Amino acid sequence: MEPDLFTAAAEERQAREPGRAPLAVRMRPRTLDEVAGQRQLLGEGSPLRRLVATAHGPAATSSVILWGPPGTGKTTLAYVISRATDRRFVELSAITAGVKEVRAVIDSARREVGASGRETVLFLDEIHRFSKAQQDSLLPAVENRWVTLIAATTENPYFSVISPLLSRSLLLTLESLTDDDIRELLHRAVADERGLGGALTLEADAEHHLVRLAGGDARRALTTLEAAAGAALAKGESEITLATTETAVNKAAVRYDRDGDQHYDVASALIKSIRGSDVDAALHYLARMVEAGEDPRFIARRLMISASEDIGLADPTALQTAVAAAQAVQLIGFPEARITLSQAVIALALAPKSNAAYLAIDAALADVRKGLAGPVPPHLRDSHYGGAKRLGHGQGYQYPHDLPGGIAAQQYAPDTVHGRRYYQPTRHGVEARYAEVVERVRDKLGGE
Repeated sequence: MEPDLFTAAAEERQAREPGRAPLAVRMRPRTLDEVAGQRQLLGEGSPLRRLVATAHGPAATSSVILWGPPGTGKTTLAYVISRATDRRFVELSAITAGVKEVRAVIDSARREVGASGRETVLFLDEIHRFSKAQQDSLLPAVENRWVTLIAATTENPYFSVISPLLSRSLLLTLESLTDDDIRELLHRAVADERGLGGALTLEADAEHHLVRLAGGDARRALTTLEAAAGAALAKGESEITLATTETAVNKAAVRYDRDGDQHYDVASALIKSIRGSDVDAALHYLARMVEAGEDPRFIARRLMISASEDIGLADPTALQTAVAAAQAVQLIGFPEARITLSQAVIALALAPKSNAAYLAIDAALADVRKGLAGPVPPHLRDSHYGGAKRLGHGQGYQYPHDLPGGIAAQQYAPDTVHGRRYYQPTRHGVEARYAEVVERVRDKLGGE
Protein backbone atom coordinates (compact mmCIF):
# COMPACT_ATOMS: atom_id res chain seq x y z
CA MET A 1 0.00 0.00 0.00
CA GLU A 2 1.16 3.51 -0.75
CA PRO A 3 2.84 5.25 2.22
CA ASP A 4 0.29 8.10 2.04
CA LEU A 5 -2.58 5.74 2.73
CA PHE A 6 -3.81 5.26 6.26
CA THR A 7 -6.12 2.39 7.19
CA ALA A 8 -8.37 1.74 10.14
CA ALA A 9 -6.39 -1.42 10.83
CA ALA A 10 -3.22 0.61 11.29
CA GLU A 11 -5.01 2.88 13.71
CA GLU A 12 -6.31 -0.07 15.68
CA ARG A 13 -2.78 -1.44 15.98
CA GLN A 14 -1.71 1.93 17.37
CA ALA A 15 -4.55 1.89 19.87
CA ARG A 16 -3.37 -1.51 21.15
CA GLU A 17 0.03 0.02 21.86
CA PRO A 18 -0.83 2.78 24.37
CA GLY A 19 2.82 3.62 24.91
CA ARG A 20 3.06 4.76 21.30
CA ALA A 21 -0.43 5.93 20.34
CA PRO A 22 -1.42 9.49 21.28
CA LEU A 23 -4.29 9.86 23.71
CA ALA A 24 -6.45 11.44 21.00
CA VAL A 25 -6.02 8.28 18.89
CA ARG A 26 -6.66 5.89 21.77
CA MET A 27 -9.82 7.76 22.74
CA ARG A 28 -11.20 8.01 19.23
CA PRO A 29 -14.91 6.98 19.38
CA ARG A 30 -15.76 3.54 18.09
CA THR A 31 -19.49 4.16 17.64
CA LEU A 32 -21.70 7.15 16.91
CA ASP A 33 -22.95 7.01 20.50
CA GLU A 34 -19.43 7.80 21.74
CA VAL A 35 -19.08 10.91 19.55
CA ALA A 36 -19.13 14.10 21.59
CA GLY A 37 -21.15 17.04 20.32
CA GLN A 38 -22.69 17.27 16.84
CA ARG A 39 -26.13 16.44 18.24
CA GLN A 40 -27.72 18.01 15.16
CA LEU A 41 -26.16 15.20 13.09
CA LEU A 42 -26.53 12.29 15.48
CA GLY A 43 -30.20 12.30 16.46
CA GLU A 44 -32.55 9.46 15.63
CA GLY A 45 -33.25 9.40 11.92
CA SER A 46 -30.36 11.73 11.12
CA PRO A 47 -28.40 11.23 7.86
CA LEU A 48 -25.41 9.75 9.68
CA ARG A 49 -27.59 7.31 11.62
CA ARG A 50 -29.27 6.24 8.40
CA LEU A 51 -25.93 5.92 6.64
CA VAL A 52 -24.66 3.51 9.29
CA ALA A 53 -27.96 1.67 9.77
CA THR A 54 -28.32 0.96 6.06
CA ALA A 55 -24.72 -0.12 5.64
CA HIS A 56 -25.62 -2.86 3.19
CA GLY A 57 -28.40 -1.05 1.38
CA PRO A 58 -28.43 1.65 -1.30
CA ALA A 59 -27.74 4.45 1.17
CA ALA A 60 -24.52 2.77 2.21
CA THR A 61 -22.81 4.13 -0.87
CA SER A 62 -23.87 7.75 -0.37
CA SER A 63 -20.82 9.98 -0.51
CA VAL A 64 -20.53 12.59 2.23
CA ILE A 65 -18.81 15.94 2.60
CA LEU A 66 -18.10 16.93 6.19
CA TRP A 67 -17.65 20.67 6.68
CA GLY A 68 -16.52 22.15 9.99
CA PRO A 69 -13.69 23.67 12.03
CA PRO A 70 -10.62 21.62 13.05
CA GLY A 71 -11.07 19.13 15.88
CA THR A 72 -14.83 18.76 15.50
CA GLY A 73 -14.74 15.08 14.59
CA LYS A 74 -14.60 14.88 10.79
CA THR A 75 -11.96 12.12 10.75
CA THR A 76 -13.65 10.41 13.67
CA LEU A 77 -17.02 10.28 11.90
CA ALA A 78 -15.40 8.84 8.77
CA TYR A 79 -13.68 6.18 10.88
CA VAL A 80 -16.88 5.33 12.80
CA ILE A 81 -18.87 5.00 9.58
CA SER A 82 -16.26 2.68 8.12
CA ARG A 83 -16.04 0.60 11.30
CA ALA A 84 -19.81 0.35 11.65
CA THR A 85 -20.27 -0.72 8.05
CA ASP A 86 -17.31 -3.14 8.06
CA ARG A 87 -15.86 -1.66 4.92
CA ARG A 88 -12.25 -1.08 3.99
CA PHE A 89 -11.11 2.36 5.13
CA VAL A 90 -8.43 4.34 3.30
CA GLU A 91 -7.35 7.86 4.17
CA LEU A 92 -5.70 10.40 1.90
CA SER A 93 -4.73 13.97 2.66
CA ALA A 94 -5.09 16.51 -0.13
CA ILE A 95 -2.00 18.20 1.29
CA THR A 96 0.30 15.36 0.23
CA ALA A 97 -1.72 13.29 -2.26
CA GLY A 98 -2.44 13.96 -5.91
CA VAL A 99 -4.31 12.42 -8.84
CA LYS A 100 -1.88 9.47 -8.94
CA GLU A 101 -2.67 8.47 -5.36
CA VAL A 102 -6.40 8.93 -5.90
CA ARG A 103 -6.36 6.68 -8.95
CA ALA A 104 -4.36 4.06 -7.04
CA VAL A 105 -7.04 3.92 -4.35
CA ILE A 106 -9.84 3.75 -6.91
CA ASP A 107 -8.13 0.94 -8.85
CA SER A 108 -7.50 -0.95 -5.62
CA ALA A 109 -11.14 -0.46 -4.59
CA ARG A 110 -12.40 -1.86 -7.91
CA ARG A 111 -10.17 -4.92 -7.53
CA GLU A 112 -11.34 -5.43 -3.93
CA VAL A 113 -14.98 -5.33 -4.94
CA GLY A 114 -14.33 -7.77 -7.76
CA ALA A 115 -12.33 -10.19 -5.60
CA SER A 116 -14.22 -10.17 -2.30
CA GLY A 117 -17.19 -7.86 -2.73
CA ARG A 118 -15.87 -5.66 0.06
CA GLU A 119 -16.47 -1.97 -0.48
CA THR A 120 -13.98 0.82 0.23
CA VAL A 121 -14.49 4.07 2.09
CA LEU A 122 -12.10 6.75 0.87
CA PHE A 123 -11.63 9.48 3.44
CA LEU A 124 -10.14 12.55 1.76
CA ASP A 125 -9.03 15.17 4.25
CA GLU A 126 -8.64 18.85 3.29
CA ILE A 127 -10.44 18.34 -0.03
CA HIS A 128 -10.49 22.11 -0.57
CA ARG A 129 -6.75 21.88 -1.28
CA PHE A 130 -7.43 19.81 -4.38
CA SER A 131 -7.58 21.73 -7.64
CA LYS A 132 -10.62 21.50 -9.91
CA ALA A 133 -8.82 18.96 -12.09
CA GLN A 134 -7.88 16.85 -9.08
CA GLN A 135 -11.47 16.90 -7.80
CA ASP A 136 -12.67 15.95 -11.30
CA SER A 137 -10.64 12.74 -11.00
CA LEU A 138 -12.95 11.63 -8.17
CA LEU A 139 -16.15 11.93 -10.20
CA PRO A 140 -16.11 8.56 -12.01
CA ALA A 141 -15.51 6.67 -8.76
CA VAL A 142 -18.29 8.53 -6.97
CA GLU A 143 -20.65 8.35 -9.95
CA ASN A 144 -20.14 4.58 -10.38
CA ARG A 145 -19.93 3.97 -6.63
CA TRP A 146 -16.57 2.29 -6.84
CA VAL A 147 -15.78 3.99 -3.53
CA THR A 148 -17.79 5.74 -0.88
CA LEU A 149 -16.19 9.15 -0.60
CA ILE A 150 -16.13 10.89 2.76
CA ALA A 151 -14.44 14.25 2.22
CA ALA A 152 -13.58 16.74 4.95
CA THR A 153 -13.03 20.46 4.63
CA THR A 154 -12.65 23.45 6.91
CA GLU A 155 -13.64 25.83 4.10
CA ASN A 156 -17.05 26.57 2.63
CA PRO A 157 -17.62 23.71 0.16
CA TYR A 158 -19.86 25.87 -2.01
CA PHE A 159 -16.71 27.79 -2.88
CA SER A 160 -14.04 25.10 -2.56
CA VAL A 161 -15.68 21.94 -3.94
CA ILE A 162 -16.72 21.56 -7.57
CA SER A 163 -20.46 21.55 -8.21
CA PRO A 164 -20.65 18.06 -9.80
CA LEU A 165 -19.03 16.51 -6.75
CA LEU A 166 -21.13 18.56 -4.36
CA SER A 167 -24.34 17.55 -6.11
CA ARG A 168 -23.45 13.86 -5.80
CA SER A 169 -22.70 14.06 -2.08
CA LEU A 170 -24.53 14.64 1.15
CA LEU A 171 -23.24 17.84 2.81
CA LEU A 172 -23.10 17.71 6.61
CA THR A 173 -22.06 20.74 8.67
CA LEU A 174 -20.18 20.18 11.94
CA GLU A 175 -20.02 22.75 14.72
CA SER A 176 -17.30 23.55 17.25
CA LEU A 177 -17.69 21.53 20.41
CA THR A 178 -19.20 23.30 23.39
CA ASP A 179 -17.42 23.58 26.73
CA ASP A 180 -19.69 20.85 28.07
CA ASP A 181 -18.73 18.59 25.16
CA ILE A 182 -15.03 19.12 25.92
CA ARG A 183 -15.60 18.39 29.64
CA GLU A 184 -17.33 15.16 28.69
CA LEU A 185 -14.32 14.16 26.59
CA LEU A 186 -11.88 14.99 29.39
CA HIS A 187 -13.86 13.03 31.99
CA ARG A 188 -14.07 10.04 29.67
CA ALA A 189 -10.35 10.15 28.88
CA VAL A 190 -9.43 10.32 32.57
CA ALA A 191 -11.62 7.35 33.50
CA ASP A 192 -11.52 5.11 30.40
CA GLU A 193 -9.05 2.22 30.21
CA ARG A 194 -8.05 3.39 26.74
CA GLY A 195 -7.10 6.73 28.29
CA LEU A 196 -5.67 7.33 31.75
CA GLY A 197 -7.63 4.48 33.28
CA GLY A 198 -8.39 6.36 36.49
CA ALA A 199 -4.71 6.56 37.40
CA LEU A 200 -5.06 10.33 37.92
CA THR A 201 -7.77 12.72 38.97
CA LEU A 202 -8.35 16.13 37.38
CA GLU A 203 -8.54 19.24 39.56
CA ALA A 204 -11.50 21.52 38.76
CA ASP A 205 -9.28 24.54 37.99
CA ALA A 206 -7.07 22.42 35.74
CA GLU A 207 -10.15 21.12 33.93
CA HIS A 208 -11.38 24.68 33.39
CA HIS A 209 -7.98 25.65 31.98
CA LEU A 210 -7.94 22.67 29.61
CA VAL A 211 -11.46 23.47 28.40
CA ARG A 212 -10.44 27.07 27.69
CA LEU A 213 -7.29 26.01 25.86
CA ALA A 214 -9.25 23.54 23.72
CA GLY A 215 -11.35 26.25 22.09
CA GLY A 216 -13.93 23.70 20.95
CA ASP A 217 -11.26 21.40 19.46
CA ALA A 218 -11.48 17.82 20.76
CA ARG A 219 -8.03 16.85 19.52
CA ARG A 220 -6.42 19.83 21.20
CA ALA A 221 -8.24 19.05 24.46
CA LEU A 222 -6.94 15.48 24.58
CA THR A 223 -3.43 16.47 23.54
CA THR A 224 -3.13 19.04 26.32
CA LEU A 225 -4.64 16.60 28.83
CA GLU A 226 -2.02 14.03 27.85
CA ALA A 227 0.77 16.56 28.34
CA ALA A 228 -0.57 17.55 31.76
CA ALA A 229 -0.99 13.91 32.79
CA GLY A 230 2.56 13.14 31.75
CA ALA A 231 3.86 16.04 33.82
CA ALA A 232 1.86 14.92 36.86
CA LEU A 233 3.10 11.34 36.61
CA ALA A 234 6.69 12.53 36.18
CA LYS A 235 6.36 14.38 39.51
CA GLY A 236 4.76 11.37 41.21
CA GLU A 237 1.46 13.18 41.70
CA SER A 238 -1.94 11.51 41.69
CA GLU A 239 -3.85 14.64 40.62
CA ILE A 240 -3.51 16.87 37.59
CA THR A 241 -3.40 20.34 39.15
CA LEU A 242 -3.65 23.76 37.59
CA ALA A 243 0.01 24.49 38.35
CA THR A 244 1.11 21.25 36.68
CA THR A 245 -1.11 21.94 33.68
CA GLU A 246 0.27 25.46 33.24
CA THR A 247 3.81 24.09 33.31
CA ALA A 248 3.07 21.21 30.96
CA VAL A 249 1.42 23.29 28.24
CA ASN A 250 3.54 26.40 28.85
CA LYS A 251 0.44 28.54 29.08
CA ALA A 252 -0.68 30.49 32.11
CA ALA A 253 -4.33 30.27 33.09
CA VAL A 254 -6.19 33.51 32.51
CA ARG A 255 -8.51 34.34 35.39
CA TYR A 256 -11.54 35.05 33.24
CA ASP A 257 -15.03 33.66 33.58
CA ARG A 258 -16.95 34.14 30.37
CA ASP A 259 -20.24 33.92 32.25
CA GLY A 260 -19.30 35.90 35.36
CA ASP A 261 -17.89 39.16 36.66
CA GLN A 262 -14.60 38.89 34.78
CA HIS A 263 -16.45 38.82 31.48
CA TYR A 264 -18.15 42.13 32.21
CA ASP A 265 -15.31 43.75 34.16
CA VAL A 266 -12.71 43.20 31.46
CA ALA A 267 -15.12 44.25 28.70
CA SER A 268 -15.92 47.40 30.68
CA ALA A 269 -12.22 48.12 31.18
CA LEU A 270 -11.60 47.72 27.45
CA ILE A 271 -14.27 50.26 26.51
CA LYS A 272 -13.24 52.73 29.22
CA SER A 273 -9.62 52.51 28.13
CA ILE A 274 -10.67 53.28 24.55
CA ARG A 275 -12.79 56.17 25.83
CA GLY A 276 -9.77 57.43 27.78
CA SER A 277 -7.53 57.13 24.69
CA ASP A 278 -5.11 54.76 26.48
CA VAL A 279 -4.28 52.54 23.54
CA ASP A 280 -1.87 50.31 25.50
CA ALA A 281 -4.36 49.57 28.28
CA ALA A 282 -7.04 48.89 25.67
CA LEU A 283 -4.77 46.38 23.92
CA HIS A 284 -4.00 44.71 27.24
CA TYR A 285 -7.69 44.10 27.95
CA LEU A 286 -8.27 42.97 24.38
CA ALA A 287 -5.44 40.46 24.79
CA ARG A 288 -7.01 39.12 27.98
CA MET A 289 -10.31 38.61 26.24
CA VAL A 290 -8.69 36.93 23.23
CA GLU A 291 -6.51 34.67 25.38
CA ALA A 292 -9.52 33.66 27.49
CA GLY A 293 -11.38 32.51 24.39
CA GLU A 294 -13.98 35.27 24.45
CA ASP A 295 -16.38 35.24 21.51
CA PRO A 296 -14.79 37.62 18.96
CA ARG A 297 -18.26 38.71 17.86
CA PHE A 298 -18.98 39.97 21.38
CA ILE A 299 -15.81 42.06 21.30
CA ALA A 300 -16.68 43.42 17.86
CA ARG A 301 -20.18 44.40 19.03
CA ARG A 302 -18.72 46.34 21.94
CA LEU A 303 -16.37 48.19 19.59
CA MET A 304 -19.25 49.20 17.32
CA ILE A 305 -21.10 50.64 20.30
CA SER A 306 -17.98 52.49 21.44
CA ALA A 307 -17.50 53.98 17.97
CA SER A 308 -20.87 55.73 18.20
CA GLU A 309 -21.07 56.36 21.93
CA ASP A 310 -17.57 57.70 22.57
CA ILE A 311 -16.32 58.93 19.18
CA GLY A 312 -19.34 59.73 17.06
CA LEU A 313 -18.89 62.58 14.62
CA ALA A 314 -15.50 63.56 16.00
CA ASP A 315 -14.31 60.84 13.58
CA PRO A 316 -17.17 59.54 11.38
CA THR A 317 -14.88 56.80 10.02
CA ALA A 318 -14.64 55.16 13.45
CA LEU A 319 -18.00 53.42 13.06
CA GLN A 320 -17.03 52.29 9.55
CA THR A 321 -13.84 50.81 10.99
CA ALA A 322 -15.73 49.01 13.77
CA VAL A 323 -18.38 47.64 11.40
CA ALA A 324 -15.74 46.47 8.94
CA ALA A 325 -13.92 44.75 11.81
CA ALA A 326 -17.12 43.01 12.91
CA GLN A 327 -17.76 41.75 9.39
CA ALA A 328 -14.18 40.53 9.04
CA VAL A 329 -14.34 38.76 12.40
CA GLN A 330 -17.54 37.01 11.31
CA LEU A 331 -15.78 35.76 8.19
CA ILE A 332 -12.40 34.69 9.54
CA GLY A 333 -12.74 33.93 13.27
CA PHE A 334 -9.84 33.31 15.64
CA PRO A 335 -6.86 33.26 15.60
CA GLU A 336 -6.56 35.70 12.67
CA ALA A 337 -9.43 37.85 13.97
CA ARG A 338 -7.19 39.04 16.81
CA ILE A 339 -5.31 41.18 14.26
CA THR A 340 -8.50 42.77 12.95
CA LEU A 341 -9.72 43.49 16.48
CA SER A 342 -6.34 44.98 17.38
CA GLN A 343 -6.51 47.32 14.38
CA ALA A 344 -9.99 48.46 15.37
CA VAL A 345 -9.08 48.96 19.04
CA ILE A 346 -6.03 51.05 18.14
CA ALA A 347 -8.03 53.19 15.70
CA LEU A 348 -10.82 53.81 18.22
CA ALA A 349 -8.49 54.50 21.14
CA LEU A 350 -6.53 57.11 19.17
CA ALA A 351 -9.55 58.75 17.52
CA PRO A 352 -10.82 62.14 18.79
CA LYS A 353 -13.68 61.64 21.21
CA SER A 354 -17.24 62.96 21.34
CA ASN A 355 -20.31 61.66 23.12
CA ALA A 356 -22.55 64.32 21.54
CA ALA A 357 -24.52 61.78 19.46
CA TYR A 358 -25.10 59.66 22.58
CA LEU A 359 -26.26 62.65 24.64
CA ALA A 360 -28.41 63.97 21.77
CA ILE A 361 -30.57 60.88 21.36
CA ASP A 362 -30.94 60.42 25.12
CA ALA A 363 -32.04 64.05 25.52
CA ALA A 364 -34.61 63.64 22.73
CA LEU A 365 -35.85 60.36 24.24
CA ALA A 366 -36.22 62.03 27.63
CA ASP A 367 -38.53 64.69 26.16
CA VAL A 368 -40.61 62.10 24.31
CA ARG A 369 -40.98 60.05 27.49
CA LYS A 370 -42.15 63.16 29.32
CA GLY A 371 -44.98 63.51 26.81
CA LEU A 372 -43.44 66.25 24.70
CA ALA A 373 -44.56 64.71 21.44
CA GLY A 374 -47.00 67.19 19.97
CA PRO A 375 -48.65 66.94 16.56
CA VAL A 376 -46.56 67.20 13.44
CA PRO A 377 -46.85 70.71 11.92
CA PRO A 378 -49.48 70.67 9.13
CA HIS A 379 -47.08 71.72 6.38
CA LEU A 380 -44.87 68.67 7.11
CA ARG A 381 -47.66 66.11 7.05
CA ASP A 382 -48.09 63.59 4.25
CA SER A 383 -49.99 65.09 1.33
CA HIS A 384 -49.79 62.16 -1.11
CA TYR A 385 -53.34 60.88 -0.75
CA GLY A 386 -56.84 62.00 -1.63
CA GLY A 387 -58.31 64.46 0.82
CA ALA A 388 -54.96 65.65 2.20
CA LYS A 389 -55.30 69.02 0.54
CA ARG A 390 -58.78 69.51 2.07
CA LEU A 391 -57.22 68.87 5.48
CA GLY A 392 -54.51 71.45 4.84
CA HIS A 393 -51.72 68.90 4.90
CA GLY A 394 -48.60 70.00 3.09
CA GLN A 395 -49.83 73.55 2.50
CA GLY A 396 -47.13 76.16 2.97
CA TYR A 397 -44.31 73.64 2.84
CA GLN A 398 -41.13 75.09 1.31
CA TYR A 399 -38.99 72.70 -0.71
CA PRO A 400 -35.39 73.38 0.47
CA HIS A 401 -33.81 72.38 -2.84
CA ASP A 402 -35.60 75.30 -4.55
CA LEU A 403 -33.99 77.87 -2.25
CA PRO A 404 -30.50 79.41 -2.20
CA GLY A 405 -28.25 77.40 0.14
CA GLY A 406 -30.79 74.58 0.32
CA ILE A 407 -32.24 75.71 3.67
CA ALA A 408 -35.88 76.72 4.20
CA ALA A 409 -36.64 78.89 7.23
CA GLN A 410 -39.71 77.01 8.42
CA GLN A 411 -40.68 75.15 11.58
CA TYR A 412 -39.89 71.43 11.59
CA ALA A 413 -40.31 70.38 15.23
CA PRO A 414 -43.67 70.17 16.99
CA ASP A 415 -44.64 73.21 19.09
CA THR A 416 -43.92 71.25 22.27
CA VAL A 417 -40.19 71.03 21.55
CA HIS A 418 -39.71 73.92 19.12
CA GLY A 419 -36.35 75.52 19.79
CA ARG A 420 -34.96 72.62 21.84
CA ARG A 421 -31.32 71.82 21.02
CA TYR A 422 -30.51 68.17 21.54
CA TYR A 423 -27.30 67.96 19.57
CA GLN A 424 -24.47 69.89 21.20
CA PRO A 425 -21.39 69.25 19.04
CA THR A 426 -17.93 69.30 20.51
CA ARG A 427 -14.93 71.00 18.93
CA HIS A 428 -13.02 67.71 18.76
CA GLY A 429 -11.74 66.36 15.47
CA VAL A 430 -14.07 66.44 12.49
CA GLU A 431 -16.99 67.41 14.71
CA ALA A 432 -15.61 70.95 14.90
CA ARG A 433 -16.81 71.35 11.32
CA TYR A 434 -20.25 70.02 12.28
CA ALA A 435 -20.37 72.58 15.11
CA GLU A 436 -19.88 75.40 12.65
CA VAL A 437 -22.49 74.00 10.27
CA VAL A 438 -25.14 73.40 12.92
CA GLU A 439 -24.71 76.89 14.32
CA ARG A 440 -25.12 78.45 10.88
CA VAL A 441 -28.14 76.28 10.02
CA ARG A 442 -29.90 77.00 13.31
CA ASP A 443 -29.47 80.74 12.73
CA LYS A 444 -31.12 80.43 9.30
CA LEU A 445 -33.96 78.35 10.69
CA GLY A 446 -34.74 81.11 13.11
CA GLY A 447 -34.17 79.44 16.46
CA GLU A 448 -35.11 75.95 15.36
